[in-house]
Amino acid sequence: MLKPIKNNEQYLLYLEKAYHLMQLELQENTPESDELEILSILIEQYEKVHFPIEAPTPIEAIKFRVEQMNMKKSELEKILGYRSRISDIFSGRRKLSLAMIRRLHDKLNIPAEILIKEY
Repeated sequence: MLKPIKNNEQYLLYLEKAYHLMQLELQENTPESDELEILSILIEQYEKVHFPIEAPTPIEAIKFRVEQMNMKKSELEKILGYRSRISDIFSGRRKLSLAMIRRLHDKLNIPAEILIKEY
């Protein structure tokens, strides 16, 4: 019977169980697929408390997304403006404007709540 994860030993055991179940080609709505779903929820909750991940700064998010999309600088210039403006933004000499935030959100699908954070 599955129980809430109380310590690192249980966490590692549940990770191992989840990994094992993920290797199987499970059909939906089976006891095994239900067990994997419950394990995933328990693992996620434990990780949120014990291994929190901070949200990236706006600049980190932009750089990550540009790299992820294999964007060229010329494509980013269409969103943010001149190359010197991009350099100023990335170095912290210039802040993102509301219009830039909107374009980044629309074109790169970066969540607005990340783009409006202080940095």
